Amino acid sequence: MNEDIQTEDIEAAEEAMETEAEAAVDSETEGGESETEPAGNEADETAEDETSEPKEEKKKGFFHKDKKDKKDEKIAELNDRLIRQMAEFDNFRKRTEKEKQQMYSVGAADVIEKLLPVVDNFERGLAAMTEEEKNTSFAQGIELVYKQLMTALEGMGVTVIEAVGVEFNPDFHNAVMQAPSEEYESGIITQELQRGYLYKDKVVRHSMVMVAE
Repeated sequence: MNEDIQTEDIEAAEEAMETEAEAAVDSETEGGESETEPAGNEADETAEDETSEPKEEKKKGFFHKDKKDKKDEKIAELNDRLIRQMAEFDNFRKRTEKEKQQMYSVGAADVIEKLLPVVDNFERGLAAMTEEEKNTSFAQGIELVYKQLMTALEGMGVTVIEAVGVEFNPDFHNAVMQAPSEEYESGIITQELQRGYLYKDKVVRHSMVMVAE
């Protein structure tokens, strides 16, 4: 009977040991799972870091694009300003050339107007000479000087206003006399008393004429 009791005690002790062993295994298993959980968290954090990196790159790309847009706007503004300044300079150059040409024309017309009395005196002197006097070297010299002066004036753009046989035009002619004429109709210039001249398209001096009634 004592042997039976000892046998039962041994079996009970073995069952208790097996129970403790299973409990220890279960606790180790639970501890292992708890220890592996941080690894999962680290993976999640790594994934989040990897996800956040493109956001930073995207953010940097946005600022870089904004900076590039501002640079393009500045270039466009400077280019527009340059075009405007070039246009203003071109207008200034054209206006200056026009004013310079006008000043030159006014000055040239004033000089020509002062030379016309000299031309008139040459013509009067040559017209007053007889045929015998015209054959002298003195008369020929005066005529050469007169022709040289007229050539210089023509080279400057001076032309003679047509008068005799042309219809009277107050823009070019100054009528000082009016007389009946058998040769010309009424309103036609019959005689030129003083020559008129044009400098290019501008009247320097009107022709002094007589008109048929």
